[in-house]
Amino acid sequence: MNKDDVVLRISQARNRAGLSARDLSLKIEKNEAYISRLESKKGSFEPSVSALLNIISVCGMSECEFFYYDLNQYDKDKQLIELLRKVKPEIKDLMIALLKKI
Repeated sequence: MNKDDVVLRISQARNRAGLSARDLSLKIEKNEAYISRLESKKGSFEPSVSALLNIISVCGMSECEFFYYDLNQYDKDKQLIELLRKVKPEIKDLMIALLKKI
């Protein structure tokens, strides 16, 4: 994930949380134009790690979800992983073999 991807993901997270750029800026205790400036990609403006973590938290996401390769599939993939944790190892081997044939 590069800088542009992170900025896009911030915008997606903000929209999913139903927050305006101004509201998110204020919730993370930054200048009211902070998120707008970040999302407009003007200059080399980048969030600090602590600001990014705060943005993720305020938007109601985990770091894992924020950085997941496909945000739209995160919930389904997470559910599958939880179910797979309960499967016996030998069944997992069979499932892997089957999925490789698809």
